Amino acid sequence: MSSQIIQDKHLGEQYIRVEHPSGLTMLLYPMPGFSTTYAMFSTQYGSVDTCFQAKEGGEQIRVPEGIAHYLEHKMFESEDGDAFDRYAKTGAAANAFTSFDKTCYLFTCSGKFQESLEILLDCVTHPYFTKETVEKEQGIIGQEIRMYEDDPNWRVTFNLLDSLYHNNSVKVDIAGTIESIARIDADLLYRCYNTFYNLHNMVLTVSGNFDPDEALQVADRVLKKAPPFEAVRRPQQEPESVVRKRVVQHLPVALPMFYIGFKSPDAGQKNNFCNVIFDEMLLDIITGETTELYRQLYNDGLINGSIYGETMAGRDYLCSMVSGESRDPDEVYRRVCSAFEQVQQNGIDPEAFQRVKKATYGRYLGLFSRPDSLASAMTNCHFAGISVYDLVEMVANCTRQQLEQRLREDFSTGNSCLSIVMA
Repeated sequence: MSSQIIQDKHLGEQYIRVEHPSGLTMLLYPMPGFSTTYAMFSTQYGSVDTCFQAKEGGEQIRVPEGIAHYLEHKMFESEDGDAFDRYAKTGAAANAFTSFDKTCYLFTCSGKFQESLEILLDCVTHPYFTKETVEKEQGIIGQEIRMYEDDPNWRVTFNLLDSLYHNNSVKVDIAGTIESIARIDADLLYRCYNTFYNLHNMVLTVSGNFDPDEALQVADRVLKKAPPFEAVRRPQQEPESVVRKRVVQHLPVALPMFYIGFKSPDAGQKNNFCNVIFDEMLLDIITGETTELYRQLYNDGLINGSIYGETMAGRDYLCSMVSGESRDPDEVYRRVCSAFEQVQQNGIDPEAFQRVKKATYGRYLGLFSRPDSLASAMTNCHFAGISVYDLVEMVANCTRQQLEQRLREDFSTGNSCLSIVMA
């Protein structure tokens, strides 16, 4: 077992990185003075991983959409009962989620840390699937899919992704479809689990009030050495262009909802993740509540409140979105595109740059005062191949010229789309 202390002298912070003999990377961030502890056990396996080879040169395997999410649902079950019943005895609050690129299992506790961590590691490393339990879960997940089909917020988002991407699986609902989950059985679940729930493809992050030695003791007791991780992912080839410029769906909403999306060139997992920081700063500079664009939209009655900017990225995708409600989404789209084109032509205002840089720097510093946010950031950074301290450094060293380059590369109005949900 090897371990090292990762320090940042400027921040006065440090954490422990452990390469456990099992193959698992452990990132342990004690935070003295905090009352709670947050633990997250994650695999780099998400909804987009529907085509892969279990090993180099092996057969190409294509699995139904939604299987990663299906696995998440089943991992809390065991032959002896439900993991939530075990957590109830420790007082920990447990949860899990599946994203496009990863699946995470987590808990927060204010005591009995070792007992709760043992439950987490044990249930995720000991799958239990039967024909009966898998079939039962289809009905539960099917209800979840049907619920989201009628959710305006969900639909306006995925209609946008479906319009931005031709082939990338990010366009498909994380839960899959009614038709795709009907093809999932216990054998398929075990096949995906044995491929991607390999400890070499996983990370455990713990932050808050805990003793790192106690975490290591649990890992030593529960985890067995994993074979090398050999899976090869086979993502679909994706054109630079968007599928369509505009999509509308009719659902009962009081005011039309809109999502404006900008499809960025894929720069690889690490660069995509890092570019999120810069693209979010650009969204704030151009569409934030202190901007001229926002004031004009509000004064002209085109928005009734806030508009929101967000960026999402993964191993082979990056896109930014602006969302809100409006009586005239098409006019909002026209003005948003015009605002981006004007800044591309004229450059970023120096004062706006400094304001957003300071605000972003403060936001990332805030990670180190919240155990849950810190553990999540450490997970994302690990899978991207960087340290959580690199996030702060990138903001601190960011230049206006760097942002202007990102603006030209990531916000082409020609590769944009408008998604609308209206009555």
